Amino acid sequence: MEPVLTIVVPCYNEEEVLPETFSQLDQLLSQLMEEQLVSKKSKLLFVDDGSKDRTWDMIYKEGLKNEHIRGLKLARNVGHQNALLAGLFAAKEISDCVVSIDADLQDDIEVIREFILKYNQGSEIVYGVRKRRDTDTFFKRSTAQGFYKLMKTMGVNLVYNHADFRLMSKRAVQELEGFKEVNLFLRGIVPLIGFQSDVVYYNRKERQAGETKYPLKKMLAFAFDGITSFSVSPIRFVLIIGLVSFFFSMLFGVYFLLLKFLGHTQTGWTSLITSIWLIGGLQLIAIGLIGEYVGKIYKETKHRPKFIIDIDTLNLPISRRHLLRNTEEEAFYQIDRKKLSETN
Repeated sequence: MEPVLTIVVPCYNEEEVLPETFSQLDQLLSQLMEEQLVSKKSKLLFVDDGSKDRTWDMIYKEGLKNEHIRGLKLARNVGHQNALLAGLFAAKEISDCVVSIDADLQDDIEVIREFILKYNQGSEIVYGVRKRRDTDTFFKRSTAQGFYKLMKTMGVNLVYNHADFRLMSKRAVQELEGFKEVNLFLRGIVPLIGFQSDVVYYNRKERQAGETKYPLKKMLAFAFDGITSFSVSPIRFVLIIGLVSFFFSMLFGVYFLLLKFLGHTQTGWTSLITSIWLIGGLQLIAIGLIGEYVGKIYKETKHRPKFIIDIDTLNLPISRRHLLRNTEEEAFYQIDRKKLSETN
């Protein structure tokens, strides 16, 4: 029996690339159905992460024309990881397996076929791993590879050169739902599930259209969140620096006492000021790092929802007019809402 597949696509201000994404993914899904690799009940689920452009309008319209395309509109922007999580949790209700992929089509959609084959062979998690990063700039490529190596050094189990392009079985997504932390880093969480897994290698492409949603500032913040969410090594590193500094300060203290007793003391304004600035800087770094961890604990204790769904055309028919308050073409939706409900 063919598995029901849902391809989850998180979107944030993707109106430029969406027409091509609709076309390519729908064509691929139709081919998989013709090859009897997936069920004809399979879907494409586009998750609008509080976009400010026409992303949701385009998703909604496409869903009215195409029975395979559905949408999930979040009430506000919650970030890529939370939007992806919202799509996975919604999709598991109607799916045997779920594939996550970004809307920019830089990941090779053709390897989804290999994902399904691996799934049929018993793998419950299949990772899409990049062979090369030729499309990235030298800076992005070197910093990304350095990040993976750093995480491995800190003992974090990451799949090298894997982003968020993967297949997960329904059972794997159900187990993922048991991870309640607010500080999400899915690349580190998914390997913790521990089910049978495999990898598929592919070449990353150029972005089809639009601009990257991960500039340098967000990339650094994402990397720092990943490090502090899965390892206490940074705090231990600061502790080691403190111990080493204390050891050297004791040695210098003995040395200066000897100079005093031997009558060779000299004014040391420069060394004194340098030491004060060095120790002060280390203290501020240590306090800031500890504060980062305390801040994460603070967020976890609040137990706030990771996302709030505004409109769901995958599992629920639209029947309440107030759900359309944020759309620009309400009249269009009112006319075709009945059609959408029937297809659900």
